[in-house]
Amino acid sequence: MQPSYDWTPVFRLMIVGLLLAAGPLMWVWLRSRGASPVQRLRVLAGLTLFLTFDLVLFGAFTRLTDSGLGCPDWPGCYGAASPIGAHADIAAAQAAMPTGPVTFSKAWIEMIHRYLATAVGALILVMAVVSTIERRRNPATPLLWPWLSLVWVCLQGAFGALTVTMKLFPAIVTLHLLGGLALLALLRLQAVRYGQADALTWQAARLHPGLRAALWVLFIAVWLQVALGGWVSTNYAVLACRDFPTCQGSWWPPMDFARGFELWRELGAQGSGEALPFAALTAIHYVHRLFAYVVLAALVGVGLALRRAGMAGHGRWLLALAGWQLLTGLSNVVLEWPLVAAVSHTGGAAVLVALLAGWLAATASVPVSGVLTPGSSVATPVWRERRA
Repeated sequence: MQPSYDWTPVFRLMIVGLLLAAGPLMWVWLRSRGASPVQRLRVLAGLTLFLTFDLVLFGAFTRLTDSGLGCPDWPGCYGAASPIGAHADIAAAQAAMPTGPVTFSKAWIEMIHRYLATAVGALILVMAVVSTIERRRNPATPLLWPWLSLVWVCLQGAFGALTVTMKLFPAIVTLHLLGGLALLALLRLQAVRYGQADALTWQAARLHPGLRAALWVLFIAVWLQVALGGWVSTNYAVLACRDFPTCQGSWWPPMDFARGFELWRELGAQGSGEALPFAALTAIHYVHRLFAYVVLAALVGVGLALRRAGMAGHGRWLLALAGWQLLTGLSNVVLEWPLVAAVSHTGGAAVLVALLAGWLAATASVPVSGVLTPGSSVATPVWRERRA
């Protein structure tokens, strides 16, 4: 009697991920031999954050090169752990449709993305386990965030599987993108908490309540804009408007908002199964563009406010990222969606999410001493850690 499911590709993929994760783990161990366990965890969290950022970019590259179905099953490739073992199946699919979704190059791109994701998951698992062990010796070691990151990366894996099995369903692919950025935010917050666990007290900037509220509003606006951008990309609506600042030569082109923002439907189709009209793609694109004006204004406004409040470095980051997103977003339209501009646009959004999450986490503690003087926007009191 044959088993109902062959787990061999799963185990092989896990082995590849563990082998890839061994390199970063060895690097952290060699680099931080004299450091405390919490300090090592902080370094590992920073490295995992960087690798997750790379994974988000490679995920965008996978989507933009139409490689998401390069291996039409999951987690392996035609039941094999790599395209090498699936050579015959890929060759047959490519011969039948040379420019179709399955080719050798697309299969390798898709599998490399899966290998990187498995390696990131292994690193997050190590941090969760080590944090649990270290918590017994150092009660300040964060425990909630490492385990939340582990749960989240497992959910990301599930969405990755659904992305393939549901044939690039736009809502699933968009949620997968948002989940990747949420993982970035969790890892950034985790790195901050490890830094705070290094000592019972530390120096941190205390923002004026109004300015901190503005950061929260900006953070929420960035997430909404990322969701709109993901919806544009996963519906292939970038080129619905090929001119700027107008769209199709008009300030208000024909748009079908109801069909454009019908969330549960297949790629290129309405919920009824009929083809998605071009006016729906135009609505998807133009809403993202209109809200981009709001987010850019907010980035500039909060950036200038941070500079006036004595946080010039933070302000410069926001102003630079506003310029970067404007440049790459315009390039996608006027240069007709070049790959480097599209990946760079995703990268800018990822950096924004990680930076804002870190800043908000670093100012989320309860003050022990130090108060804002009249007329000042920022103070640098000593803060007691809020343990998680």
